[in-house]
Amino acid sequence: MINKEELYTLFLHKLNERINIFQSNMDDLSQSIMNETKSTAGDKHETALAILQREQSHVSKHLQQVIAQKNVLQLLALQQQCEWITRGSLVKTNQGFFYVSVAMPKVEIQNVTVIGISSESPLGNELIGKKPGDQITVNGQIHIIETIW
Repeated sequence: MINKEELYTLFLHKLNERINIFQSNMDDLSQSIMNETKSTAGDKHETALAILQREQSHVSKHLQQVIAQKNVLQLLALQQQCEWITRGSLVKTNQGFFYVSVAMPKVEIQNVTVIGISSESPLGNELIGKKPGDQITVNGQIHIIETIW
């Protein structure tokens, strides 16, 4: 049986890693922009500065998205045990294990692959409110709910 608390901690760790990477990228871009503003003026200078600023905006957007995911994850109740699927549920279906929390690539925990899904995703939206034995179809795949933690 998967320890949901360990899974939560793993997801939180992965989000913190992504936040650190994006923050480091932001710092590097800020430094590059400062160095570029010290350069001589001209078309080449203006183009390089615009590219750096556009990249900084792009990284900032991704950083804010990951911070928002972390905030959502931190709101989940770990000890919550329900008869039906809700946010924070770990679900086993005939298609695999899903943690209804935040969108996350596959993770390995206790030799089991778990996929993090948002409750707003098509699969997450269909799973909410269901209980073991229920069946849903998403993108042509049939999911039969086996267990909920």
